[in-house]
Amino acid sequence: MPKKRQGSQKQHKEQRRRPATPTFLLELPLVVDAGQAARLRAHLEAGRQLYNAILSEGQKRLRRLRTDPAWQQARALPRSHKSERAAAFFALRKAHGFSEAALHEAVKGLRVGWIAEHIEAVLAQTLATRAYRALNRVCLGQARRVRFKSRGRGFSSIENKRNDTGLRFVLQPPDEGNAGSLLWNGDQLPARIDWQDEVVAHGLRHRIKYARLVQRAASSPRAAGADAQGYRYVVQLALEGTPHHKPKHPIGQGIVGGDLGPSTLALVPQQGEASLQVFCAELAPDVRGIRRLQRQMDRQRRAGNPEHFDEQGRITKQGSRTLRWKQSKRYQATRRRKATTERKLTAHRKSLHGCLVHQVCALGTTIIIEKISYKAWQRQYGKSVGLRAPGMFVDQLRRTVASTGGILVEVPTRTTALSQWCHGCGRKVKKPLSQRWHHCACGVGPVQRDLYSAFLAAYLDPADPTPSCAQYQPYWEGAEVRLRAAHECLMQRAKEGQVLPRSLGITRAGARLPESPEEPLQESAVLLRHA
Repeated sequence: MPKKRQGSQKQHKEQRRRPATPTFLLELPLVVDAGQAARLRAHLEAGRQLYNAILSEGQKRLRRLRTDPAWQQARALPRSHKSERAAAFFALRKAHGFSEAALHEAVKGLRVGWIAEHIEAVLAQTLATRAYRALNRVCLGQARRVRFKSRGRGFSSIENKRNDTGLRFVLQPPDEGNAGSLLWNGDQLPARIDWQDEVVAHGLRHRIKYARLVQRAASSPRAAGADAQGYRYVVQLALEGTPHHKPKHPIGQGIVGGDLGPSTLALVPQQGEASLQVFCAELAPDVRGIRRLQRQMDRQRRAGNPEHFDEQGRITKQGSRTLRWKQSKRYQATRRRKATTERKLTAHRKSLHGCLVHQVCALGTTIIIEKISYKAWQRQYGKSVGLRAPGMFVDQLRRTVASTGGILVEVPTRTTALSQWCHGCGRKVKKPLSQRWHHCACGVGPVQRDLYSAFLAAYLDPADPTPSCAQYQPYWEGAEVRLRAAHECLMQRAKEGQVLPRSLGITRAGARLPESPEEPLQESAVLLRHA
């Protein structure tokens, strides 16, 4: 092909490319009969096998890429030579066919036979993109390995990349009934649309970018809307624009400083009242009930697979051979009960996160917090992080703040060291985690450590995240009263019977603040429990 013609086609393609626009999701339940549910399960099974095939092909290419001597040469280049490193890695990826476009070409040879009857070409490309992203995380060192989708766990979602072919959502005009349905492989799956819901009505007024089919496990096959295998089906619409903002959720003005812990959240706005609260305090899992279900599942598993255990009850080693576990119907029913309990806990956590996010947005448009490694928290505070999910809360806060026109600023902890720094004398003193109060010899304090860190974050310059004494002195006199009031408010909740975590540093006297930093902080066994 002449170079002039290639250049004109490339220019024409760039002109047709749509600019990046904001996207939000809308989820609608689907009404699926028995025949449609069986065909959907067959489609998802075909998608699972095709995904595993393209993942295996990409893994082979990644191994060849890493065993190439040029790979070590590219890694040996100094990181300061960014352009040379990028060119070397790009040449390696192109030579070994490890790119998203190369996997799009490879999936054409894998989508053959009966799989082609279930998965269209566009859906195959989205599966190839999904596999490439998983492999690229391993290539960049962000993950150790990829996970293939087993038949037991199944393949629970599949999406398109446009809404004009294959898996697509069609909405009737108002004069024809305003009904909507998901079309896929000759099946028309009607969606339940509540036009009285302002969120649904707002979403369906926007352009649909693409649709995603999601399969979710119900409590049992007899649950409402579930098929014979105990699954419900929903469609997620990726819509162009911003999500609906309800009038009952006000948007504040100004800057808010926050200090997020594994179980506590301190908020100090520049204008307004400070607060110190237990993170997701209303979340109370049935620990004993879950433990009983786990023991019951273990007994049923042992009863159904006696050949996999020795005389002492230990699992016998079979070398490299994979054990085949038999699952009785009672075991599957118990597992569904446990999954239902965990699913309800997840939904409650997500609801509490949403309420707390709107409370934070009502204080200000600019939120300043410290950038924290939540994976490190998982290793150190496993139970608390697993229960309250602070990283998920920050992700939801980031999306909500962006949709309301604000910004979430995450400052580096090594540069700021807010919990170690004192604005009165400008010194940085290392504090152990057990020291929950800031009381400096220069006269600042005593003040609760989390509240003081949130105060420093509220008046920190995001462009230059380095604290200085001058930027806090004019505001400390008025803020000290608000910080003490926030802590006393939490102490009042403790007196009313609320269970509080140890990290708040509560004294035996309840709301009484320590008069000196040397005073021991004795904790009440009645009011405190490690969270």
